[in-house]
Amino acid sequence: MSESRKPVHVIGGGLAGSEASWQVARAGVPVILHEMRPVRGTDAHLTDGLAELVCSNSFRSDDAENNAVGLLHREMRDLGSLIMESADINRVPAGGALAVDRVGFSNYVEEKITAHPLITIEREEVTDLPPADWEQVIIATGPLTSGALAEKIHAATGADALAFFDAIAPIVYKDSINFDIAWFQSRYDKGDGSDYINCPMTEAQYRDFIQALNEGGKTEFKEWEKNTPYFDGCLPIEVMAERGPETLRFGPMKPVGLTNPNSDEKPYAVVQLRQDNKLGTLYNMVGFQTKLTYGEQKRIFQTIPGLENAEFARLGGLHRNTFINSPEVLDSRLRLKNHPHIRFAGQITGVEGYVESTAVGLVAGRLAAADIRGEEFILPPITTALGAILGHITGGADASTFQPMNVNFGLFPPPEGKIRKKERKQAYTRRAAEDFARWTDRKIAAE
Repeated sequence: MSESRKPVHVIGGGLAGSEASWQVARAGVPVILHEMRPVRGTDAHLTDGLAELVCSNSFRSDDAENNAVGLLHREMRDLGSLIMESADINRVPAGGALAVDRVGFSNYVEEKITAHPLITIEREEVTDLPPADWEQVIIATGPLTSGALAEKIHAATGADALAFFDAIAPIVYKDSINFDIAWFQSRYDKGDGSDYINCPMTEAQYRDFIQALNEGGKTEFKEWEKNTPYFDGCLPIEVMAERGPETLRFGPMKPVGLTNPNSDEKPYAVVQLRQDNKLGTLYNMVGFQTKLTYGEQKRIFQTIPGLENAEFARLGGLHRNTFINSPEVLDSRLRLKNHPHIRFAGQITGVEGYVESTAVGLVAGRLAAADIRGEEFILPPITTALGAILGHITGGADASTFQPMNVNFGLFPPPEGKIRKKERKQAYTRRAAEDFARWTDRKIAAE
């Protein structure tokens, strides 16, 4: 470890913590990465690997011209993101989305982090706020922050901790799917045209399925969890079903853009499964995050045509996510206002999604390294995807109603001039690309 510079301490070895550590080390500053697994586990992780994906294996749309998250992908690639590098190397078919082999993805990140000479990994639980002699700290403990540290964070912020539930979708063995009924096809033949497995339902089958979801046994909440809200972008499927009998048909089970080669009858609803590993042996049920009990999941999901003999590599689940009220307690450079040597990154800041969490980790790492080096790091403009998500959590959002948020064009300033609706997304991404390029040139000049 470098004798000339104090290390940056990063707490948490998830996507944001791994990215932050990588960015600090790339800047020539030593890092100590503190990860509590396997000394202490969580309710959702299955391994002690760095950057383990505990929910979906999808990084969502990779379309940088028409989608805000795809734009964020591109910006992070341009900034040398380790997480995006691993995602690209471990990519599996998913139409226009970026999905990964979750085991290969985590292994690649851990190998790169472990091999870097400026990064030291300490497997230990941090239970208190970092001391003042830890000159630069990044807390990236994610939505599953351990209770002891969460209590100390709550006391330090002087604000109520916020929390929401996040649900996990089941994963099915491909060879247990009945392809006399199911077929391969992407909606509107996007990507390779056959990136998803589709299981069709008639109207009668769909109605029975909705009734089963509504009546199925659910996981019971503990008393302290009962008033915790869900994040709208990751609702359990049975909660969606409760909102109305047609909700799923216009959501994850919409039948549009698909043609069933096994039947002349147009499906009334469709269940899609997306490849989950590089070998193509595992497929996850898209949009089927759930709080049904394990027994009920098997019983109900095996009524889906094509999944009558389905074997599950992992059943769905539910865990409680915790995040801070970032617009109230963080400054524009992600520092805790009353403890400025401490930064936050990742989902604990109130961003939602793998890519958004990683993006905040990337910037937090660059900011901490710049502080150690006595240099200036110019923040990205709010017209970029990176700048938009940062601006939202550090002041753009209303602190009194702050909730987890994915990157979206609603976080960007509207483009100037009159623009036709169908060209609006391209106007956002075109301006973002131009401003990102100017920011990159200016940032390099400052360095």
